[in-house]
Amino acid sequence: MNGSEPSRPFLSIVIPAYNEARRLPKTLTRIGEYLREEFARRWQVESGEVEVIVVDDGSTDGTSELAKSFADRLPNLQVLRHSPNRGKGYAVKRGMLAATGRFRLFSDADLSTPIEELTKLLLPVHGGEADIAIASRGLPQSELVVRQPWVREMLGRMFNLLVQALATPGIWDTQCGFKLFRGEVADRLFRLQTLEGFAFDVEVLYLARKFGYRIAEVPVRWLNDPNTKVQAFRHGWQMVCDTVRVRWNDWRGVYAETPATASVTR
Repeated sequence: MNGSEPSRPFLSIVIPAYNEARRLPKTLTRIGEYLREEFARRWQVESGEVEVIVVDDGSTDGTSELAKSFADRLPNLQVLRHSPNRGKGYAVKRGMLAATGRFRLFSDADLSTPIEELTKLLLPVHGGEADIAIASRGLPQSELVVRQPWVREMLGRMFNLLVQALATPGIWDTQCGFKLFRGEVADRLFRLQTLEGFAFDVEVLYLARKFGYRIAEVPVRWLNDPNTKVQAFRHGWQMVCDTVRVRWNDWRGVYAETPATASVTR
């Protein structure tokens, strides 16, 4: 990057939020403390070199106003809002495409994967060993501090078998909400994303494989939050249908790139 170009944030953190006014204060406080302390020491990056983007996905509980109240503690805070509710996939896509960081993380608002696990993902991407790093609950080294109820775990494993068969063989957990991308990779993949629901991760990782990007699946600490927005049976069936739709989309040429999507730069 030459001296005439505007500086880019080192990192963007995108947080999709739907009716998260209760959980966001703790989450944003924890992220702010982490950025000022542990992250700054490890990466020699000031908190002002990190942008945090909260995407309010049509909330009705004052999520946007609550998030904006943290502007003094998070210098590069942005709050994006749209209405009505569109789905987690749409919210993540909007945030990732609004982000400008060299590296871009999206994280669930409940921090089920603690923000302190970020370095585990950043190491292989920053070091040039991977283009994308995804947190995983499905590896032997993963530490599930608080597990899901067994029914949800079984349904999750069944869904993963389908995903491996249809879309991303060899990836053991596509759905953990903590993923890091190089900025230009995020631009390319999320511009092509079509799914707005919870299966968007499958689509993005399928596209990453299609384009030959290197994906590092990283074991992490994870704590189940019983207040998850995912309803196992209702959303589960939609996710199955959407996974099939990814392959159908590819067959129909939906992911064919235009020059604008194939060569996005910042």
